[in-house]
Amino acid sequence: MNSALLATLLAAPELPELIEEAQRALLLEQSLRQKFYNDITPEHKWEFIQGEVIMHSPALNRHLVASQHVYDLLSAYVRVKGLGLVRHEKAMTTFPRNDYEPDVMFFGLVKAALISPDTLKFPIPDLIVEVISPSTEKRDRGIKFQDYSAHGVAEYWIIDTVAESIELYHLSGETYVQADKLTEGLFSSQVIPGFTIPVKAIFNEVENAKVMRQIWLSET
Repeated sequence: MNSALLATLLAAPELPELIEEAQRALLLEQSLRQKFYNDITPEHKWEFIQGEVIMHSPALNRHLVASQHVYDLLSAYVRVKGLGLVRHEKAMTTFPRNDYEPDVMFFGLVKAALISPDTLKFPIPDLIVEVISPSTEKRDRGIKFQDYSAHGVAEYWIIDTVAESIELYHLSGETYVQADKLTEGLFSSQVIPGFTIPVKAIFNEVENAKVMRQIWLSET
């Protein structure tokens, strides 16, 4: 909870009126959210963010490549090590106010146990990866950054396919602290034990395949 914002609200003389207005706004938003749940279809990527339905446009190939590479690496490693579940794009995670479909999500064993074959609304993940684009960067660095940190997503990666970089953020209290911003070398996850890969494995097909082989060979 944002204690400074709460303190300001509690000190306002018009607190009762502000609460009434907020309650009306939330009731309307909840109605719109229910309509969103009724209307969504599996053919499109939809998100519900602060009362607005966001329908995403098709992605550029470099976005798809980076997203698929990250998913393949995380999924393979997590499966080999038995650490939980990894889901990709069309999985919708439900926060108290908003619904998102991140590019990649990791659920540790505790949250993975809550997911069944019929799960539609996934729990809040332990790690989220967003591959930014001009149409999504403001949200990825804005409301999502705030919401993910406020509700306990322990690690957040932001991938830029133009700069071929990755930014890693780790949760400290209710705030993200940037651990790294890399365009080369190795990076590691604090949430997924032992997961360390080259940055280039996200963007380069040959490097990705090399690391994938190493992950699968580690199983034997």
